[in-house]
Amino acid sequence: MNAQKVRALSVIAASAAVGVGAVVMATNEPVDSASGSTMQTGVTETATTPSQAPAVGKAAPALKGPAPLPPEEQGLPG
Repeated sequence: MNAQKVRALSVIAASAAVGVGAVVMATNEPVDSASGSTMQTGVTETATTPSQAPAVGKAAPALKGPAPLPPEEQGLPG
């Protein structure tokens, strides 16, 4: 074999080794999930039944009917 083929094969083998190592490292990483965590957040949850009435009443406009036009848009008198 000539030197070029040996270099090419060594580059391919090194790349494969790095790729396999990365996959192995990624699969052995511990998963940090909220369900499996023992960390305390300080939040207290209390189960309650929701109220049947809405917290805010139905919205009603302050002005009834069409709003008056500003003086510059009213047009000429008469």
